[in-house]
Amino acid sequence: LLVLLAGTLATGIEEIVLDMAPNSFDDRYLNCHEEMVEKLPMINRSEFASNKLYAQVWAEAAAQPPRPQGALRQREEAIALMAYTMSSGLSKEFNTAVHEGGRSQQEYLNNFHYKVMHFLLTEALSDLKGAQTPSACFPVYKTIRGTWSTAKQGQIIRFGQFTSTFLTQQEAEGSGAVTVLRLDTCHGAMIKEFSFQTQQEEVLIPPFETFRVTLISHQSDTTFIQLSSHGAYSKYNCAWLKGDIPG
Repeated sequence: LLVLLAGTLATGIEEIVLDMAPNSFDDRYLNCHEEMVEKLPMINRSEFASNKLYAQVWAEAAAQPPRPQGALRQREEAIALMAYTMSSGLSKEFNTAVHEGGRSQQEYLNNFHYKVMHFLLTEALSDLKGAQTPSACFPVYKTIRGTWSTAKQGQIIRFGQFTSTFLTQQEAEGSGAVTVLRLDTCHGAMIKEFSFQTQQEEVLIPPFETFRVTLISHQSDTTFIQLSSHGAYSKYNCAWLKGDIPG
């Protein structure tokens, strides 16, 4: 396991495990885009009714001045990107749900209440990646502030949630004891033109991309971990359309 430990020994350590995120809801929606689009309004109504923060942030994102849709197939994908980058509270809550929402088909169907946002973000990244650099991988950076980490070279890991990274190490840098990840991503997409944070050169990585730990080094109070894209792994595909199917 690649383990990131937040905090200090004196104050207690919060353990964040980066492995293959086996409980992640990692649907890629391959070959079911149109069918899912037809179901979105119905699903959205029920999800908004049960989550006030989600409904509020979505409404605020939808009210932002529209931007050119570009490569995105539908405006709702742009709204999802705006909502995700607009509220750290929503993105944190959403990613917690994504990381654990794939324990089972039943868990996803009954207890994962971000079905629409997950679909729209996944499709948005696919659309943007296809228009930007469809066959190219490129380096990005992520800093985990106030952490200490241990890892083994050769491990295969994935984040199991949507992960924000940046094109330059300077944008990702923090102060104090930090872990700096340098990743070569082949599935992440640049989202600046649809982000609320337009000053950031952000690259969003989908839950299903896998990485190999290729290098670990230490300098002063900073740990550097290098990850290279290892492909994609997804346990689910078009899960909502399949409904209540065991396994």
